[in-house]
Amino acid sequence: MLKIHLPDEAATLALGARLAGVIVPGLSLYLHGDLGSGKTTLARGLLRGLGYGGRVKSPTYTLVELYTVSRLNLYHFDFYRFRDPKEWRDAGFSEYFNDTSVCLVEWPEKAAGLLPVADLDLALEFAGDGRDLSIRAGTESGQACLDRLVQMPF
Repeated sequence: MLKIHLPDEAATLALGARLAGVIVPGLSLYLHGDLGSGKTTLARGLLRGLGYGGRVKSPTYTLVELYTVSRLNLYHFDFYRFRDPKEWRDAGFSEYFNDTSVCLVEWPEKAAGLLPVADLDLALEFAGDGRDLSIRAGTESGQACLDRLVQMPF
């Protein structure tokens, strides 16, 4: 596990950009945290790090946004509005979790028990004016990604 203190929004964006340098197609990244904890900011930093220059917003109402950037298709999900985990299955999202895509999921606990195992599980918590981020690997692919991230200078 990796723990990092992110003192401000700029640090959160920078960490997202660092993640962009280590992810590969086929990964699932799950973002946990209270409202306003920085999940979408981290996603924005990751997309900027991949070279995406357009608007990045939380897909709270659309449930998913597709970004075709760099070398991959990145699906950004937000399950905040789910009332029942079965809504994930009913929406047909399972096909997006494959070897050629990256799936970035906000509020994965709202689809508990139905999502594939997270390659990387990221949890943001309020810490004063900043945030504390914990990153755990859930698979070998996730561990390889985390190892590459740890080797990058911070």
